[in-house]
Amino acid sequence: MKRLLPSPWLSLGLFCGWLLLARSTSVGEVLLGLLAAVLLPLLMAPLRPAPGPLRHWGRLAALVLRVGRDVVRSAIDVALGVFRASRRPPRSAFVVVPLDLHDLHGLAALAMITAVIPGTVWCELAPDRSTLLLHVFDLDDEARFITHFKADYEQPLKDVFG
Repeated sequence: MKRLLPSPWLSLGLFCGWLLLARSTSVGEVLLGLLAAVLLPLLMAPLRPAPGPLRHWGRLAALVLRVGRDVVRSAIDVALGVFRASRRPPRSAFVVVPLDLHDLHGLAALAMITAVIPGTVWCELAPDRSTLLLHVFDLDDEARFITHFKADYEQPLKDVFG
């Protein structure tokens, strides 16, 4: 069964999506939807990345909660920074963060975390994955920001992905 449907949930989604887009449940549309649901995952299977090695689910749950907290805090900080920009302009800066995390899955998760937190933008990853260039909306202390970033995001991801 796994050889015919390497991604059963993807196949189900493709089939349902096909029927929704076709707005019909005629025999022809159902057969075409089934054909697409079986063939597309088979053709795309070589492009799928290997699953990541998740080690510590508890650390992952704590990281998700921490990111949620930081999203709310950063959104408030950025909103206040925008409102008071006429009195005190934000001190935007590019920050180079040295990385100890080299796992591809961990780096992808770090990129997503950086993308969802308001006020930070992932700009560039060094080719050897040793440093990360971030843009920060309002930076008080670069060393404190780097320490916070590494302790709150990179270290838990190292624990989760090894």
